Amino acid sequence: MKFIDLLRTAMGNTFRSKARTVLTVIAIFIGAFTLTLTSGIGTGVNNYIDKTVAAFGNQDSLFVQKVSEQSGSGTGQGDGPTEYDPDQANVQTGFGSISGLTDADIAKIEKIDGVDSVDPMYMVTPSYLKAGNGKKYQLSLGSPSQADGLQLDAGKTPARTADEILLPASWVEPLGLGSAQDAVGKKLTVVMRNAADQEKSFPVTIAGVSQASLAGSASNPVPSPDLNKKLYEYQTSGSPREVPNSYFTATANVGDTSKMGAIKSQLADENMSGVTVEDQLGMFRTVINGIVWILNSFAIIALLAAGFGIVNTLLMSVQERTREIGLMKALGMSGGKVFGLFSLEAIFIGFLGSAIGAAVGVAAGSIISAALSNGLLSGLPGLSLFLFDPLKTLIIILAVMFIAFLAGTIPAMRAARQDPINALRYE
Repeated sequence: MKFIDLLRTAMGNTFRSKARTVLTVIAIFIGAFTLTLTSGIGTGVNNYIDKTVAAFGNQDSLFVQKVSEQSGSGTGQGDGPTEYDPDQANVQTGFGSISGLTDADIAKIEKIDGVDSVDPMYMVTPSYLKAGNGKKYQLSLGSPSQADGLQLDAGKTPARTADEILLPASWVEPLGLGSAQDAVGKKLTVVMRNAADQEKSFPVTIAGVSQASLAGSASNPVPSPDLNKKLYEYQTSGSPREVPNSYFTATANVGDTSKMGAIKSQLADENMSGVTVEDQLGMFRTVINGIVWILNSFAIIALLAAGFGIVNTLLMSVQERTREIGLMKALGMSGGKVFGLFSLEAIFIGFLGSAIGAAVGVAAGSIISAALSNGLLSGLPGLSLFLFDPLKTLIIILAVMFIAFLAGTIPAMRAARQDPINALRYE
């Protein structure tokens, strides 16, 4: 009997007991369906993270912050106060005061081997934003370095030396600016208050409109570097004494990325931390991959249960076809071919369940992804929650078929070892 004859016979024998076969296929279907969906989630989200990282023009940069001594070990609630350091700069944020970088820290970063240049971020706190409709809005500004990592709906990123800002897409309609294209080039007014409690208005031009993203601060307007510095200088003016510069963070531009590790180590020695864009988004990868593996474990449990179903289905088939097996062997069929026949039955059951499960999983995931992209996830343009890789889908099908083959080996071996004379006598 040739292989094609074995395959044809195995496919026909599979449906001798339709109820058992269908129930086993359903169990395999559930596992393959779940594996396909979880694989699609992992691929889709990681693809979006990759695109977000690729969107940055400063992938070879380190974002440097001061490591607060109060966050170190031995300074918990029961350890008492921290000694005052007059040289330490503090920056006020919405979550309280944190340690900021000083001019001396910036100078240390510039001297590190491998650092080409350093762009400090001034922590600017405007009083409010005035729109063309005369209304006033609360305003928090993002970092100029974040502008390179945002995808645009319209316009361009702010020019370094121009008084320009990048406006989030969600701000366009409330400010009465029409569409994203209409907003580009229009004027807004940023109002600052200095240390002497004096207000000053700064006219700014909208250079572009940004989309929402996992990277950067897409919910806040982003100023150009020079505008950010100009606002900071006015914010610190008017004080009876000189106010030392303090920076929330700084961007260290690295020419040779092979020195990243050494630069991070030197920053740590200076009580500073440096992270890349990939470091910042790596957390998302870890969380997503962890969730995918947890979901995959449930799918694997379903496949193991389906494996026992295959064992049960084929063992009963061997018992019901004992005399048939004896006749086949009496007519000259070898034990290897009998083993192959029952193994092919197991593989075919695995193929049915996995192929149908994968196909339904791809279809369901594509429909759900499209619905979410136009609804709940519309604020993250470019994100496809489910993205299916044909190679990964094929691997899932082949893996399930292999599991089915392993599950079918016990019944197949039992059938192959049947003694033809005893089998023919079986009632």
